[in-house]
Amino acid sequence: MMEQRLAGKTALVTGAAHGQGRAHCLRLAAEGADIVAIDMAGQNLDVAYPLGTWKELLETVAEVEKLGRRGIALSADIRDREALAKAVAESEKDFPQLDVLVANAGMGAYGRVLETPIETWDQVIAVNLTGTFNTIQAFAPRMIAGGKGGSIIVTSSVSGSKGLPFTGAYAASKHGLQGLVKVLAQELAEHSIRVNSVNPGPIATPLTTDKTGPALLQGDGPEATLFLGSFSPLLPLPEGGFLDAKEVSGAVSWLASDDSRYVTGLAVPVDAGVMAR
Repeated sequence: MMEQRLAGKTALVTGAAHGQGRAHCLRLAAEGADIVAIDMAGQNLDVAYPLGTWKELLETVAEVEKLGRRGIALSADIRDREALAKAVAESEKDFPQLDVLVANAGMGAYGRVLETPIETWDQVIAVNLTGTFNTIQAFAPRMIAGGKGGSIIVTSSVSGSKGLPFTGAYAASKHGLQGLVKVLAQELAEHSIRVNSVNPGPIATPLTTDKTGPALLQGDGPEATLFLGSFSPLLPLPEGGFLDAKEVSGAVSWLASDDSRYVTGLAVPVDAGVMAR
């Protein structure tokens, strides 16, 4: 049985229907946390890869309950402040104490900056940056009111620390998140709330395996060469070329636990050495 570092705590995870979000829910539950799982639960973004569904979100909660923890599934688009306010009210009934907030929901888009439609730019910034801002504004006050401190963990990216070519809107949004994390770490420290980010590299999710982009990960030609030159890891990757989302969940659980009680304002790369080059 996994160490119960989070026994008695409640964790909220956005983007929880599949991918990294589901992996985080299950790891935190395995370590003893009850889970509030939130996802927009529908194809409400202009992207080619499949987004999480309501069915998948319910499956996430079912898996949490199999681990012996309580869970609740809530549908909310993090761009919609009214929907988030409703999720606050609905979750507070059974989960009044909030100890861990994993602001994980996000989206990606490939393309050259000079060819990026303004609609794509606006959508990526609205989801990744403004949506994370909305999420923290909505739920952090409950953490403060609880008076027990807590941990806020933002899903950033190696693109939040370096400029990966053909990810202009995405990189800009993730760089923005790094600034937000550093400011919040200072502003919330008086409440004993720590704020950090995880910065994944080549993780197998629907976003990273999307083949509608310029074939950056498996393709040939100058675009692939440029992209891979910036995104190449140092450590050998599993067959298939991607890390499992569970690898990021290990870092999330550490940041959620008291093992990192004096860690705040930090960007934790889970990237097999992409940032070490």
